[in-house]
Amino acid sequence: MAQLWGGRFTKATDQMVYDFNASISFDKRLYRQDIAGSLAHVKMLAKQGILTEKERDQIIAGLEGILADVENGTLAITSEYEDIHSFVEANLTERIGEAGKKLHTGRSRNDQVALDMRMYVRDAVKETDRLVKELLKVLYRIMEENLDTFMPGFTHLQKAQPVTLAHHIGAYFEMFKRDRSRLADIYKRMNYCPLGAGALAGTTYPLDRDYTAELLGFDGPTMNSMDSVSDRDYVIEYLSALSTIMMHLSRFSEEIIIWNSNEYRFVEIDDAYSTGSSIMPQKKNPDIAELVRGKTGRVYASLMGILTTMKGIPLAYNKDMQEDKEGTFDAIDTVNACLPLFTGMLDTMKFNKDVMEASAKNGFTNATDVADYLVSHGVPFRDAHGISGRLVLRCIAENKALDDLSLAEFREESEAFEEDIYEAISMKTCVEKRLTKGAPGEAAMREALEIYKKYLESDH
Repeated sequence: MAQLWGGRFTKATDQMVYDFNASISFDKRLYRQDIAGSLAHVKMLAKQGILTEKERDQIIAGLEGILADVENGTLAITSEYEDIHSFVEANLTERIGEAGKKLHTGRSRNDQVALDMRMYVRDAVKETDRLVKELLKVLYRIMEENLDTFMPGFTHLQKAQPVTLAHHIGAYFEMFKRDRSRLADIYKRMNYCPLGAGALAGTTYPLDRDYTAELLGFDGPTMNSMDSVSDRDYVIEYLSALSTIMMHLSRFSEEIIIWNSNEYRFVEIDDAYSTGSSIMPQKKNPDIAELVRGKTGRVYASLMGILTTMKGIPLAYNKDMQEDKEGTFDAIDTVNACLPLFTGMLDTMKFNKDVMEASAKNGFTNATDVADYLVSHGVPFRDAHGISGRLVLRCIAENKALDDLSLAEFREESEAFEEDIYEAISMKTCVEKRLTKGAPGEAAMREALEIYKKYLESDH
């Protein structure tokens, strides 16, 4: 078929060149945004007297008909067309005649594709935000139900100090809350309309760009026509935010994989989110967690791809920028698939509370509290640290927890120990006496939960 730009050329494009240049195979998913942008454009053209009201109404009816037919499957978007813009315009002209040829008045494919992509990413940001909020709701529920579920906290993958499951999950709540904040920032920064920028230098037609922006739900028009058609910062920012979300999901997945192992047995993943082995009947594999962890690299690759593409592009539009779409679409699809699967896995997961608490005790996570006890009884901290360390060595040799030592055994190392040592180093005491903001103590955690509750109820 004839190209939108074909008037300058006297011979047909080589088929291999055409196929290499065409973007319809992937930009066809922009059809809703392309039609919405065209509807706003023709309304503005008629308002400015560039089109008649009759032409406006004909074009609107034609565009709405194309949208309906694509949605119901009676009109296919095929490789016969170079891109989504030529698909829409060609079908419009076929349906309504000469008026369809006026659709492109006052615009270029450069500002058109900039608009389509910006609107698509804007919609995707909102959907990702919704999915992250659903995950936060599940995290909140788990926290609320596990204020007294004691477990070891780790540094260097070694048991360090006792915390609660609520506190551990709260760390991820903070991560994903920051992710939503990043998404909100991106949305606010990108929500300006490039339509009307033309190819790079605006247009001689008296367009009302503020009106077009208003019709499309933007905060206003972009302020520089060259930047309007060449800006892909919002794509890079969104892919960066998606990469950070995947990094957080991957860290969480790694912990779930560890917790699911026979050595830990902290969790049991629901059958609906697990698979077995084709040869080993005892296996129950954390495949969702592993796939989320694996797909993180895929999203990172999309970010690195567009960063590398954009790094050497002079102003204004260059064809290289067509490479902004496939990686972005893939990253959006990946993240927006991983989030609900991960949320479902977490929501149905069983936490083995007794195993977690036993692990905290047997890992000497209360060793610091032994030292703190001695300090409170007049022993210098450096001496107290050494005494606690020797007690740990004794427990390791005798396969005991600190709680299992008799008072006589404690007093062999220091006469400062009294009967109240057992209360002082119980998991409950060790956790609950940590009351500073952000600590795992119940009072501090309840304060955090109240803040999180208000956050989830508000419209962020």
